[in-house]
Amino acid sequence: MPESTPPRSLYRETADGTGSYPTLAGAQRARIAIVGGGFTGLSTALHLAEAGDDVAVLEAQQPGWGASGRNGGQVNPGLKYDPDTIEAMFGPELGLRTIDFSYGAPDFTFGLIKRLSIACEARQNGTIRAAIRPKPEAAVRATAAQCARRGMPVDMLDAKAMAARTGTDRYTSGMFDARGGDLHPLKYSLGLAAAAQSAGARIFGGSEVFALKREAGRWVLKTTGGTVSAEKVLIATNGYTGALWPGLEQSLVPVFSAIAATEPLTPALAAAILPERPVVYEAGNITVYYRIDADGRLLMGGRGPMSPIENASAIRYLTDYALRLWPALAGVRWTHGWNGRVAITKDHLLHVHEPEDGVLICLGYNGRGVAMASAMGAALAQRLRGDETSPFPMPISPLKPIRFHRFWPLGVKAAILSGRLKDRFGL
Repeated sequence: MPESTPPRSLYRETADGTGSYPTLAGAQRARIAIVGGGFTGLSTALHLAEAGDDVAVLEAQQPGWGASGRNGGQVNPGLKYDPDTIEAMFGPELGLRTIDFSYGAPDFTFGLIKRLSIACEARQNGTIRAAIRPKPEAAVRATAAQCARRGMPVDMLDAKAMAARTGTDRYTSGMFDARGGDLHPLKYSLGLAAAAQSAGARIFGGSEVFALKREAGRWVLKTTGGTVSAEKVLIATNGYTGALWPGLEQSLVPVFSAIAATEPLTPALAAAILPERPVVYEAGNITVYYRIDADGRLLMGGRGPMSPIENASAIRYLTDYALRLWPALAGVRWTHGWNGRVAITKDHLLHVHEPEDGVLICLGYNGRGVAMASAMGAALAQRLRGDETSPFPMPISPLKPIRFHRFWPLGVKAAILSGRLKDRFGL
């Protein structure tokens, strides 16, 4: 599924430039080389450069080209699993670190944006996890109870409160987490890139790494235009991972997530839908998520076609669902529709690997990358620097390719269909 150009998206049209970093030319040296110019790579480069380290970022296209510049813009706390489950999976020590880190990631992200003065329409107005049927409602209540027991700023909302906050009577309940929020992801990506470069990081666009080899005690990264020799390497390619490292591409499944955006709504209609401007995602097997951006546009997101799209007509199921939620949208134009790849792992957890000395890999955000990738940048930078003043916040796991990976397109389509049927019948 090659993509030679990024899709026409609302973000690209409103980003005030899309960044243009030079192509790598000739032979260069760096202490640390990073493959991938998304949130993970850029945040890591920023924190390394701020610590005085010598770092180079190699991006196949331009910073923010992939999911980091196309996603739903939701800055959500936590992982897929509830806190109690995470603690049971990883044990009390690592489990608590992972919980604190993942649920604290939005505060880290908004704090970073404020510190760097990145103009990316960031708003910390909270996240609502919405429930429609009894089974999702029970899951939401369990999450809320576990978070509240740990002192997190969450509240359960009943059907009346949900209607007031979302403008629709579809939801039976929801969990509000005050730490969440939203931003313009491409503006944020470009802001991170500019900040990293200002701190001393070298960033190269149009520089796809096609080979990574150990030579004379260093790692050599080869592109069509040149090479970088480095002591250490971070691979942070997420949903656009290729064959650079053996078995890595087979350890995850790239799934397309799609977004449709309306024309700017009237102030009255925008206020009727989300008056306090939280972001919302539905609890269920197949997630639908939405927000109203700084210009008053409604952005609806969900699983999309497994190939690039160019307009909202390709994702009518999202726009039709929006009309079901808010009939007052009748007659409103859907001006944009686009998609991009997110990386789904078999266990639905972020994967961090260290397959060889000097090689660190981080990918597989499972649709939760805005906050987590931003925060992971600081943790990865600390590990790459050899700083052991605080323990690493996530498990480091062995690289395990998924069995029968070549059949993943069929599996994804079947899983989406199954999930939609289960959601429809409340399973």
